[in-house]
Amino acid sequence: MPDVKRFWESWRLERRRGMRVLIAAAAALAGGFALVFVVWLHACRKGYCPDPADVERLPLRETSRIFASDGSLLATVGYERRDIVPLDSIAPVVQDAFLVAEDRRFFRHRGVDYLRMFGAIATDVAHATFREGFSTITMQLARTLWPDALDRRDRTVTRKIREIQVAWRIEHRFTKQRILELYLNQVLLGPQIYGVEPAAHEYFGKSARDLNVAEGALLAALPKGPSAYNPRRYPERATARRNLVIDLLRRHGDLTELEAAAWKRAPLGLVPEDSSRIVAPYFVDYVRSIVGARFGDQLETGGLKIYTTLNPEIQRIAERALERQLVAIEGGRYGSYRRASRQQYLKTERETAEFSASPYLQGMVVVLEPATGQILAMVGGRDWEDNKFNRVTQARRQPGSAFKPFVYAAAVRMGHPLSEIIDDEPVSVSSDRMDEANWTPHNSDYNYQGPISLRQALYLSRNAATVRLGMDVGLNAVIYEARSFGITTPLRPYPSLLLGSMEVSPLELVSAYGVFATLGSRSIPLVITRVEDRNGTVLWEPQPERVRVMDAGEAFIMTNALRDVVRRGTAYGAVTGAGFSVPAGGKTGTSDDYADAWFIGFTPDLVAGVWTGMDRRQEIFRGAQGGRLAAPIWTEIMSQVYRQRPIPPEWQPPGNVVSVAIDRATGFLIGPNCSGEQPGYEYFLIGTEPFELCPVPADTMLLSPASLTEASGPSSDTTQQR
Repeated sequence: MPDVKRFWESWRLERRRGMRVLIAAAAALAGGFALVFVVWLHACRKGYCPDPADVERLPLRETSRIFASDGSLLATVGYERRDIVPLDSIAPVVQDAFLVAEDRRFFRHRGVDYLRMFGAIATDVAHATFREGFSTITMQLARTLWPDALDRRDRTVTRKIREIQVAWRIEHRFTKQRILELYLNQVLLGPQIYGVEPAAHEYFGKSARDLNVAEGALLAALPKGPSAYNPRRYPERATARRNLVIDLLRRHGDLTELEAAAWKRAPLGLVPEDSSRIVAPYFVDYVRSIVGARFGDQLETGGLKIYTTLNPEIQRIAERALERQLVAIEGGRYGSYRRASRQQYLKTERETAEFSASPYLQGMVVVLEPATGQILAMVGGRDWEDNKFNRVTQARRQPGSAFKPFVYAAAVRMGHPLSEIIDDEPVSVSSDRMDEANWTPHNSDYNYQGPISLRQALYLSRNAATVRLGMDVGLNAVIYEARSFGITTPLRPYPSLLLGSMEVSPLELVSAYGVFATLGSRSIPLVITRVEDRNGTVLWEPQPERVRVMDAGEAFIMTNALRDVVRRGTAYGAVTGAGFSVPAGGKTGTSDDYADAWFIGFTPDLVAGVWTGMDRRQEIFRGAQGGRLAAPIWTEIMSQVYRQRPIPPEWQPPGNVVSVAIDRATGFLIGPNCSGEQPGYEYFLIGTEPFELCPVPADTMLLSPASLTEASGPSSDTTQQR
């Protein structure tokens, strides 16, 4: 009996204790629900929760793209790589892979998957953690669209409640297809890679519409940990995660057993990282600087579409031609080159390079259309990855004799005919300063030819004759001429200016020669044809700008004289002598210390300039002249270009130009006292042609200048390659 009594007393005590525990648990649960309810009510007050109505107005950081003239992609630009594409441009298998990996019941819930939510809560309670996630695609989208308001690193209940509420609102406002489209364009899939389209190009070199099962599964494997499953850094880990997604596709009924097994055996198939190398990087960087100056941060974030003037084929031709010639120079083909080659530098000295000064031989090429100013090719150096200094747009170099056409153009403008005779004899120019000696320039070969015509002085690049002419014309007149041709760099009225001692912009110098190609008009260099926003609306469409610089007759006379540079002058051997037969003219240039070797040449529809030298001014090697080093590059480029391009017609003299038969030794009309040789022909502006006969007997003549008639080859005095 006592035992029964003790049992009932113990039972009553346990019941009262259990009731107290149950009441406490119920109170705690009620308090918890009340707390959650209060948090729920207050979580989105005062604008803490974003409004899904703003989705269409969000300033998404979309990648800008730069295109060549043929529509091919040159480069993408942006802080974040993001290319927005419609859902139907994403392969269905990619969509299915993301659904099975991230949210299997996506089409059956309204923003929150309660089965996953309660399962995650139970797991967190059982393990006393807060790590098990239950985010749906809609909830992930909310975090991605509003990372500041819904920071995933904030693991509080308040943040999760906000996320759920925003997900509900998104589901209420948008269709499931639109939500999936937004998600697939925003999900993080690699370092600064947002969305499946840029990820498909980064990893597989193709569009998202062209991905297969294994490729789509790999992308769907990445949201769980883009860094942890990076296929380039952790291929085995990424493969295992990809195969798990393939298994999920099989379980979901999207693949058969055999199909899943076959796709799991497929290699990752990643494209090499360097396959995404920017085409024409110096050109692209120049375009970026122009667009950035006009549109600011919109270049990096606005999804701009930038259409440029670059011709990819001409660009490839120019890059190959420049590198081949520079390798030949380094190999000693043209003279004793005593410096380390680029290949030697890359093997042994790469870490010592400076940003703007390569220790190896450098070069640049720019090709443009003189009628429009459109730049078709730009090679700013040999290796963008090693040195990003653009020698076309950023360098300042001495042009040497490539500056001389401005001297002769000023003389023609002032009424000097090219038949005029000038002394090619040693010259001394006095200095205005008492403490400076007279300047005594010399011809590059130290030989002098006595009286010669201005035409011959130009195409043989005679320094002494040019200095005499320039001092007669006036230094300020020469500076004015160069300015009118588009040279904006500082030009001081020093006599050495006449021989190209003042540094100029290579792009300006090459562009200036377009005046000769077009018979008098200068076009401002142009690299962009239009800029569109992400929706295709044109934001900017630069128009070609042309300025009349010379009278057509004056320009024709200069153009014809510069044709003699390649027909019988300093560039004959590298151009006409090498078999180039397209109508062309140009000028070689070499600085007096052999630090710069130039050739700028033109045809009726193209202008191209080539420079070679060291970034830090120093001798390439003794005798490194433009006609030997730079002109062959020009000829190789233009020869290949005109295999694919119609050959333009010859320049024709305008109506104010007349051709007159003259005595080549004196510049006078043929008469009884002339040399007796075949008459030559020279072009004159009407009213400036000679009217007098030769006044002196032929035996007093020292040298017969060349006529305008075509020559079969250079004469014995045209071997100088200055």
